[in-house]
Amino acid sequence: MSFSDLFDNEFKNRNKGHFSAIVRVALSDGQITIEEKKFLDKLAVRLEISQAEYEEILEKPTKYPINPPVLHTQRLDRLYDLSRMVLADHVLGTKEKALLTRFALALGFTPSNVSYIVDKALSLLDLNVDLDTFLYEMTHMNK
Repeated sequence: MSFSDLFDNEFKNRNKGHFSAIVRVALSDGQITIEEKKFLDKLAVRLEISQAEYEEILEKPTKYPINPPVLHTQRLDRLYDLSRMVLADHVLGTKEKALLTRFALALGFTPSNVSYIVDKALSLLDLNVDLDTFLYEMTHMNK
């Protein structure tokens, strides 16, 4: 196996882990709404998830672990996607917020400020900010 194949496999597995985390959020209330399905469809294309992988992950979303990115900006990018899924059906349940908090911890955010980060992320998405605005606001929230 070449070095580039190893990199490609790691990248692909990281995307599968991210996609499966988002599927778990979508399924946290027991069903996937039309809005959540549309979001999953778009995200699958963006993350290069094949139709077979998509169906496999829908069937068993815990198969792939969350592989947190090293860079803080990449973690925020993943938090953005996860938060968008939580709010996709326009209903924030306590179960969904708790799951988002667990995933934020798994992404590498610290327990001491994870609640603040999750609340800030959800409040920004409630304002329908785009990814660039989200990243800016999240990286400048203490300045």
